[in-house]
Amino acid sequence: MAKDEISLDGLTFEAALERLEAIVQRLESGEVDLEESIRIYEEGVKIKAFCERKLGEAQERVEKIVLAPDGSVKTEPTEIP
Repeated sequence: MAKDEISLDGLTFEAALERLEAIVQRLESGEVDLEESIRIYEEGVKIKAFCERKLGEAQERVEKIVLAPDGSVKTEPTEIP
């Protein structure tokens, strides 16, 4: 892995989101020089894609709990529009 390349291995969705929020705050502060802004923007794009992928995976696993007429509980895959 190159020196400037970020690693998302083992990163949780929540940790990635925190990292992304920190990047946005730094960019919005206006106190980062151009080269650093570009570098952290690229990092933010990678983290955004990671978060979207994690959300997609979670959405696929979500199940809807259904109460059957006989009172039993079963699960069915959630219909995703």
